[in-house]
Amino acid sequence: MASRPIRRKLGFEENAIAFLLGAMTLITFANVFVRKFFNVPLAFQFEAATGLKLPHEILWAQEVTLYIFAWLVIFGISHTFRITANLGVDAVIGALPPRGRFALGLVSAACCLVYGLLLLKGAWDYWAPFAGLYETTGRWFPTGFNWSTRDRAFYVTDQVPMPDFLQFLSAWINQGEAWDKMPRVIPYLILPLGMALILLRLVQATLGLLRGTRTSLIVSHEAEDEVRDVAHINREE
Repeated sequence: MASRPIRRKLGFEENAIAFLLGAMTLITFANVFVRKFFNVPLAFQFEAATGLKLPHEILWAQEVTLYIFAWLVIFGISHTFRITANLGVDAVIGALPPRGRFALGLVSAACCLVYGLLLLKGAWDYWAPFAGLYETTGRWFPTGFNWSTRDRAFYVTDQVPMPDFLQFLSAWINQGEAWDKMPRVIPYLILPLGMALILLRLVQATLGLLRGTRTSLIVSHEAEDEVRDVAHINREE
């Protein structure tokens, strides 16, 4: 009798990635459809006969897909830390005794945590001016806020239209002046959000090392062995 497949609860990153992939696919399909089928003589004749104006290209489609791809990459990084799917070379680690592997795992986790903090500071300092907020001071780690940060809340994207239901943000960060296009603060939000999420997953991975629920931050040959064992059991059943 075949065993039932193991159902694992989907994490935030997996749901976000699925949604973003679906959105990217729909936008790309719609743009291709419009360009292929609304730029033919029959479409122009229809416009002339009815007086209706058909869209001949979705101008903002490419820019939106670029932003979505950036969100996908950052969510993907966080997801790989969550499920221990980062690729790595474990030749040296595998040759060490358990205590040596544990010690190197903690050293690796500490380096990743420091790097994650640096990324979070850099992400905040880049995004904050677009949100009408302040950059942090300090070269490596935040020591305070730079109160003379130049406000960049008025910076907008090239082609992406601004949905009316988001115009309330202008009263918060743009002195009440409505945007004609989507402000950069919205797509750039993935920088602090994504870096904070990556840092959270790194903290969880480090706690997993300390508690013994995981042995490394990278995928190892043990995972391949477990997959082969499960496949062998299923074949026998």
